[in-house]
Amino acid sequence: MHKINETFCKKAEAPEKGNKVYRDTEVTGFGLRVTAAGARAFVLNYTIHGRERRKTIGAFPTWSAAAAREEAKRLRRQVDQGIDPLAEEQELRKAPRLSDLYDEYERVHLPTLSKRGAQDQKSMWRKHILPKLGTTLVRDLSSRQIDDLHAEVTKTGPTRANRVLESLRKALNLAVRWGWIDANPANGFKKNREDARERHLSETEYKKVFDALNRMPNQQAANAIRLLALTGARRSEVLTMEWKDLDLELGLWNRPPEKSKDRKPKRITISNAAVSCLLDMRKSAEHGFVFPTSKGTPMPDLKRPWAWLKKETGITDLRIHDLRHSFASLLISSGETLETIGKLLGHSQHQTTLRYAHLMDDPMRRAAEQVAHHLSSGDFAK
Repeated sequence: MHKINETFCKKAEAPEKGNKVYRDTEVTGFGLRVTAAGARAFVLNYTIHGRERRKTIGAFPTWSAAAAREEAKRLRRQVDQGIDPLAEEQELRKAPRLSDLYDEYERVHLPTLSKRGAQDQKSMWRKHILPKLGTTLVRDLSSRQIDDLHAEVTKTGPTRANRVLESLRKALNLAVRWGWIDANPANGFKKNREDARERHLSETEYKKVFDALNRMPNQQAANAIRLLALTGARRSEVLTMEWKDLDLELGLWNRPPEKSKDRKPKRITISNAAVSCLLDMRKSAEHGFVFPTSKGTPMPDLKRPWAWLKKETGITDLRIHDLRHSFASLLISSGETLETIGKLLGHSQHQTTLRYAHLMDDPMRRAAEQVAHHLSSGDFAK
């Protein structure tokens, strides 16, 4: 046995092969392990629950002999209390990190989303969450770390920051459900203010849009935009439309669950104008996607045609999703109920359609004005 100090650690001879442990004269089980290659590390041998164990404290000279001896004493006290230092270390090594949580989230939850929704969530995790928190133990994740992440993403986009935290909170809810943690540290985060933007086309703007669509060089894209306006559907739903999903005789669009945002099948009634547009396209179409590329895959986007349309019409602030808002606005102005509007838009929850309820004020105001005009013009009002 030897007095394990700095001088001894430097001079201890290396074995010809394998490793050799030099025992300390003061702390039971404490020693210096030296390998044939000359590497030196402090270790602690102990017995707990009838089992012999060896824990590596740290390498020399990163750890000094004095610091390693104090750590060995601390570990010996744990052993005397029935605590196995190695078991704690092994448990820590096995504890899931945020990267592990994402792997399960991607496997379990993302398949329940639309293809576009799943891709968006993958992007948020890989761009924002994993680079900052990926190596953090799920059980150690704090609300402060989550708030810091939210503040960091907010610098690039307030609304995006809210979406990132919502995705993280959903994943942590699953971690609670699976017993990884007891409470969700993302609950109660303060969302950034989101000003909803609902742009509705006027009658004049609609005329400009449809006149421009007749002149658009890419008529396949023009037809896609026409259907967006005539159905109020989402861009991804129209671009992935297949002929097999359509019953043009009955004017129905049987949208399968994988092509709906909420992953539920939809039976959508489409107008005669939309049917007429599709029938014209059907004359020269093959089986498959309604808007195919040369490779037979669905048209990926409408970025260039939409940019051309905005320039051609001069409506520079128009977004593709505004066609959906305008569709709902026209339905409300025509006196349709929120239930009917929700079905035509493919909403599965009534609360989603309620966002358009405020638009009902206009037709009701017009109706009230008509009554007022009738009363004020009658003889009894004099």
